[in-house]
Amino acid sequence: MKRLAALVLAVIFTTSMTGCALNFYKGKPEQERKIKQLTNQLEELEQAKRTLEDRLAREIADKQILLEQTNRGLVITMANDILFDSGKAKLKKNAYPVLDKIAAVLNEEALGRDIGVEGHTDTVPIKHSGWKSNWELSSARATNVLHYILSKGVAPHRLSAIGYGEYKPIDTNDTKSGRARNRRVEIIILPKEITKKSYEETQSRLSEEARAAEESKAPQADESVK
Repeated sequence: MKRLAALVLAVIFTTSMTGCALNFYKGKPEQERKIKQLTNQLEELEQAKRTLEDRLAREIADKQILLEQTNRGLVITMANDILFDSGKAKLKKNAYPVLDKIAAVLNEEALGRDIGVEGHTDTVPIKHSGWKSNWELSSARATNVLHYILSKGVAPHRLSAIGYGEYKPIDTNDTKSGRARNRRVEIIILPKEITKKSYEETQSRLSEEARAAEESKAPQADESVK
């Protein structure tokens, strides 16, 4: 029963990642090979998730970090406050131990996986922080997180960084708590079916759309608290 459940999860996981169901009716050997491969991949990500939950238990309990298994892969969401001061892209020293733990897991249990780093902000416009827009601030933050985990031995060919500004919120921007959730950096351990090239092409297109939307906005006078 446990094996059957694992197989079903593997099929669902890959179906959601690729957007189409795999054809399992071409012959039993091929079917079993694919199921075994998918099950192993799912188990690898689950093991990485368990290790991160153990090493980041305090930060997770404090709601500074959220771990989720999604169709994009294993997503590590870090609240902005744990990484950066308001309006800044320079990593705080308090962020180093957290990123050290994450980088160690990326090297120990996700060596065959590419890694995406994504920066996000709320909708409050920037005025005095030295950045042209939220889009550029989010890009700089993602890049600085990338450079830090690179310095901890994560291979550069595995890494990509992208900024979305305010254009991929996970909560409302109408409340203080919602805006705080939207200000975040996400590190994604990508499924093997999503290559670095395909990830970068998709994310670059979405980020350019965010930049175009940012540039089309009329100037506003409010100051951002990022």
